[in-house]
Amino acid sequence: MTPSISDWSEIDNGIVPIDDGELFYEAAGSGPAVVLVHGGMLDQHMWDEQFAWLVNSGLRAVRYDTRGHGLSSSVSGDYANHDDLRALLDSLDIPSAVLVGLSHGARIALDTALAHPDRVTALALASPGISGRAFSDPFILEHIKHQVAAIGEPDGVERYVEHFLRMWVDGPHREPGAVHPGMRERMRASAEANAEVHADGLGTGIALEVGAIHRLGEIRVPTVVLDGDLDSTDISSNAHAITLAVPGARRVRIPSAAHMVNLENTALFDQELHAFLSSLDY
Repeated sequence: MTPSISDWSEIDNGIVPIDDGELFYEAAGSGPAVVLVHGGMLDQHMWDEQFAWLVNSGLRAVRYDTRGHGLSSSVSGDYANHDDLRALLDSLDIPSAVLVGLSHGARIALDTALAHPDRVTALALASPGISGRAFSDPFILEHIKHQVAAIGEPDGVERYVEHFLRMWVDGPHREPGAVHPGMRERMRASAEANAEVHADGLGTGIALEVGAIHRLGEIRVPTVVLDGDLDSTDISSNAHAITLAVPGARRVRIPSAAHMVNLENTALFDQELHAFLSSLDY
């Protein structure tokens, strides 16, 4: 459930034009900008728990649906998520922002910090992906194989989404029954909506990336990494690699959480994110 907005400033929402499409966004508050970037197969509402308190902390909170997700355009050709994000910042007249990304959203945030370093104030990377780094965890590879096999089958969407949930909600250390059922169904609904609404864009274009795994040492902004102790070894390795390579980066291990750290241990995630944001010299 979205937290109370009775004391929020007016919420702005709209459409930003990008190459061959448009992005849907919501923004509220004033002050330094913080942009929330959701994970793959999800949408901006995975940040409902964080959006309200960010605004109430004296920040300008922005969240948006990346291309091929939520209310934004489906993929129609090759594209670059980091350029889409720059277009969003341009349209909202934001010179520079703190980027808070989870999973694929963290991957986009890293690429943006490398491709457009002057537009990024700081990075908060949750359960991070890194462009240029392939999956190697046998648990993840097995479920990806089943996802590929499901494409085009009569029950393909249902199977595809279930394997997504096994990888990125349950994780390798739990069965589905051990996960909060409301959170799991919330993620299922979001993933199913994306799989159905944006099905025509699957395989249409290639996401152009910067190969961040080879360039992490170039990042020169304050960085915190937050990853769950029940997540894949691939994500743990990514968190370790960022912490080692990015000057001054700090890692926070979130207990009792798999991939969706902001939703599974929300209190600790919010506490750590708030402390990080409060430490910045905007």
